[in-house]
Amino acid sequence: MSVGLIGLLDDIAAIAKVAAASLDDVASQAAKAGAKAAGVVIDDAAVTPNYVIGFASKRELPIVGKIAVGSLRNKLLILLPVALLLGYFLPAAVTPLLMLGGAFLCYEGAEKVLEAVLPHHAHQHEAQLQPIALNARSVEDEKVASAIKTDFILSAEIMAITLAALPPGSIWTQAFVLALVGLCITVGVYGVVALIVKADDMGLALARYDSASVVGGAIRALGRAVVRGMPIFLTVLSTIGTAAMIWVGGGIILHGIEKYGPPAIGHMVHAATEAGAHLLPAAAGIISWSIEAAISGVLGLLVGAIAIPLVEYGLSPAWKLLRRSPSA
Repeated sequence: MSVGLIGLLDDIAAIAKVAAASLDDVASQAAKAGAKAAGVVIDDAAVTPNYVIGFASKRELPIVGKIAVGSLRNKLLILLPVALLLGYFLPAAVTPLLMLGGAFLCYEGAEKVLEAVLPHHAHQHEAQLQPIALNARSVEDEKVASAIKTDFILSAEIMAITLAALPPGSIWTQAFVLALVGLCITVGVYGVVALIVKADDMGLALARYDSASVVGGAIRALGRAVVRGMPIFLTVLSTIGTAAMIWVGGGIILHGIEKYGPPAIGHMVHAATEAGAHLLPAAAGIISWSIEAAISGVLGLLVGAIAIPLVEYGLSPAWKLLRRSPSA
């Protein structure tokens, strides 16, 4: 009996070692794949605070929480199974769908540029798309829905980059890695967003610190600096978020064009990045990336500028007619 028990314990230990190795492999793959999606993650963190600005302080964290739950639902319940199924049964459809998502990001970014440059026309454009909200609850719901919609596109890009970075293997391993990346990125992004939107409240609390000591004075000075600096920081962050949507959307479309379009386009982009890198070999990587990012940004802005009238005068009226039809 003792020999059998020892053998059983050995078997359990061997199974545990295999399971631990599998978990290490999943964690390693998740870390590598998540690092490749870092650019989109930064964009997500920069875009989201825009949807919370303007609400009462007590509503900020609940709104961030709603968006985070919607983001996690997008990743785990929709995008993860869709990514696995498309990757297995219809891999050729992934890039066109990503290009559609990229066009949406370009449209969202171009809308914000239009609002900054021509605010009156931007308000008219918004009025054409949807009725004006009549109460604070509907405004909050609209903001949350809009944030989750934008997050869906960014999350789709994150999941697609993650899936593309994974080595061939078991579909279950891929599913675990995608789930782990989705969970960690969501917690990380919305944890940072929560800190950003509550920074002014924390600064105000520090500014009211009640102590006559030198340390107390320094804490109060830090609090006042945070309170005064947050509006500037949020403005800069909003600008970064807008640029990020246009850049990421344009980059997705550019890569799709390089794959499906004339080879000359890809060669031109490659030649431009190489020419820039030769000008300053010491910073070749940074210059190449900057040139490609600039090309992606210009393309994204052009796509967004085309999408605004297309949505306003084409898609939006067609959608309204469809909703008003007796069969709808």
